Amino acid sequence: MFYRHNRVWLSASGWQRACAAASDAHVPELECWAENDWPLVVRRSESALSADSLGLGLALPPDAQTGLKTRIPLTVYLNDIARHEPPLAFTAVASAIPPAWQDAYTDLTHDLIDAQLELHVYGSLALQAITGLPYRTTTSDIDVLFHPRTDAQLQQGLHLLHTYAQRLPLDGEIVFPSCRAVAWKEWVDAAGSSHKVMVKSMANLNLMNVDDLLSELEEQS
Repeated sequence: MFYRHNRVWLSASGWQRACAAASDAHVPELECWAENDWPLVVRRSESALSADSLGLGLALPPDAQTGLKTRIPLTVYLNDIARHEPPLAFTAVASAIPPAWQDAYTDLTHDLIDAQLELHVYGSLALQAITGLPYRTTTSDIDVLFHPRTDAQLQQGLHLLHTYAQRLPLDGEIVFPSCRAVAWKEWVDAAGSSHKVMVKSMANLNLMNVDDLLSELEEQS
């Protein structure tokens, strides 16, 4: 199964097809990605996609002059995928952490280990760690994915995120067992109420009741 933010590597024939389908302006970037064996990233699929294809994306570093970010959408056939992996583990982005964040990053890493919790990272920080290219800017966040399986894990993880958000620009999503994802800051605002939250999945973006998502954790506990 493929999920949002997963990393995907194409086969040689897959890259050839991707370059052939791309606009001329984007071919050099695609060729660079292929030569370096860098992954593409799974994006939310359009309803028009066939069952044997997958929507991916390639995000380039922000333009040094304008700050504009170019994102190249691609659609590939499943048989052109060589392998796929989850987003980078939190510990795997250390090379992209600036000195000003280092102490807090190290402390959070240790607290996650002590709590037996794991975060994954996507977005600009992950892309810089993967490619070495200058994605991170002064306004960049640390986009994390948190996959709780029980209510206890959810509460522990939210406590750490809320605590360390005072020292690090933490953003990102809680991913429930159904792979529905909610922005963790929105969840904090809505938790303890009957409010609905915006939920992202591979194919949809819709509102759901908080209790419906919590029931998934009860089933997994």
